[in-house]
Amino acid sequence: MLQVRDLQVRYGAIEALHRVSFDVQPGEIVTLIGANGAGKSTTLRAISGLVRIAGGQVIFEGRDITREKAHRIVALGIGHVPEGRRVFADMTVRENLELGAFLTPPEKVRENMERVFERFPRLRERQNQLAGTLSGGEQQMLAIGRALMNRPRLLLLDEPSMGLSPLLVQEIFEIIQEINAQGTTVLLVEQNANMALSIAHRAYVLEAGRIVLSGPARELRDHPAVRSAYLGEAARAG
Repeated sequence: MLQVRDLQVRYGAIEALHRVSFDVQPGEIVTLIGANGAGKSTTLRAISGLVRIAGGQVIFEGRDITREKAHRIVALGIGHVPEGRRVFADMTVRENLELGAFLTPPEKVRENMERVFERFPRLRERQNQLAGTLSGGEQQMLAIGRALMNRPRLLLLDEPSMGLSPLLVQEIFEIIQEINAQGTTVLLVEQNANMALSIAHRAYVLEAGRIVLSGPARELRDHPAVRSAYLGEAARAG
């Protein structure tokens, strides 16, 4: 479904990504793990057209989207849930969801919103509430729901567990698995490596803008270098 080939991104003189290559197959959850500053979020932003690509290719369902504008990439079937949720705080839950459907045919908006409300009952209860007054977990649900309003075939998720309590983290990851089970392919960026590797099919480890390890998530979860660098106490306790 997605092929990233020799991806390079620069911020001024700093090369943030150094020839990053990976694949995502239809129906998979693939996770990118790594420390802060490794290039995980930059990778997602490059795929969705939010940062300029200096070199390499991004191919989605056989189509080269390397130079496509961000709104065109959304129209092609890629949804992006950004780091920090980025909901529109002074708009209601319903209005945030409607913005996520700006490319959706009008007759489908109500149907898609009902699907989101079925998945996230708390959003239905709070649909007329300002998004900025929601809890962190509710805002994350809203950010995911907003991306789902356009029925993407590939969902990019950037740090969905950030700032959430352990119970909410568990709930969010269960939701990600449900979304995947219903047919949406997922590319997940996550600092909580233990949780990410527990639900992913395959994984890639980014260090300083380079992929240094890849393989089935279960194998990487048991890899000594991954356990030492990213799993810490969670690995030893597990």
